[in-house]
Amino acid sequence: MIMLSVGEMLRKRREETGITLKQIEKEIRVREKFLRFIEENDWRYFASKVYIIGIIKTYSNALGLDPAKMLAYFRRDYEKHEDLRFKKRVNDSSFNLETKKIIMGVVAGIILIFSAYFTYQVKLYLTPPSITILKPDQTTLRNMEKVQIMGKTEKEANIVIFGDKVFVDSEGVFTYDFPLKKGQNTFIIEVTGANGKKSILKKQFLLE
Repeated sequence: MIMLSVGEMLRKRREETGITLKQIEKEIRVREKFLRFIEENDWRYFASKVYIIGIIKTYSNALGLDPAKMLAYFRRDYEKHEDLRFKKRVNDSSFNLETKKIIMGVVAGIILIFSAYFTYQVKLYLTPPSITILKPDQTTLRNMEKVQIMGKTEKEANIVIFGDKVFVDSEGVFTYDFPLKKGQNTFIIEVTGANGKKSILKKQFLLE
């Protein structure tokens, strides 16, 4: 008569009842891979004998088996392999390949995020503020004494137009009434960013 191991008995009972390891995992809250190690009598992946006993006891109850009897079978099997060293996960050398990959991925992600943030901050510090004229969208104008110019820049920027300080709203948008004369009119705006860098924009408007 072939004597079954505790893992084989657990697997046999589970298969007879038609229950999957995934279902057992959800019921007793033990990861599927550890249940599989139990069924395969592979104790290398557990931190201690106490942990194995706890899983076998819970697993046996879930399958309607006598925990005391299952633990007796386990001790019988275990005593034959007392010299097995349980796998410890207390230092880097004992981490499995999957864990190492995860840690390396996390570290690489942190470095990438930090590098991107640092690059962005350096760019902000070195780059002069941008200026965009939103209106008018035409440079040739007719029959008007002045034109309202609407533009956008940084919210913290200081704007000077022909010696006048112009303020921006919460979105960085500003307006300025630019007087016109016949012919070419040069609009000049100076913008100083929070980093002290200055941008100057010149735009020509033709009044016919």
